[in-house]
Amino acid sequence: MSGKKEISGGSCACCHRMKERTEVEQKSLIHRLNRIEGQIRGIRGMVEKSAYCPDILTQSAAATAAIQAFNRELLGSHIRTCVVEDIRAGKDETIDELTGLLQKLMK
Repeated sequence: MSGKKEISGGSCACCHRMKERTEVEQKSLIHRLNRIEGQIRGIRGMVEKSAYCPDILTQSAAATAAIQAFNRELLGSHIRTCVVEDIRAGKDETIDELTGLLQKLMK
């Protein structure tokens, strides 16, 4: 099993693929997102309280770094599972998809 499901009824199956994640992986990703959400709420609070710009920018940079760490974790998992499985199954178009994804992430 590839870990991906296709949802029927959609006009583009590639836009509706899903991945089954382990409980540990899902908890880790959700934990990171919860921390990022808290950071963003904190930044909003700083703006609302008219905090000093460099202080807000420092917190914004920390939130950006947290999002990048989330992306690295998710990308690593994607490569180790979905990409490897697709290539082994002869789905070479996955390489183009990964290349496009990396281009978006590296902007």
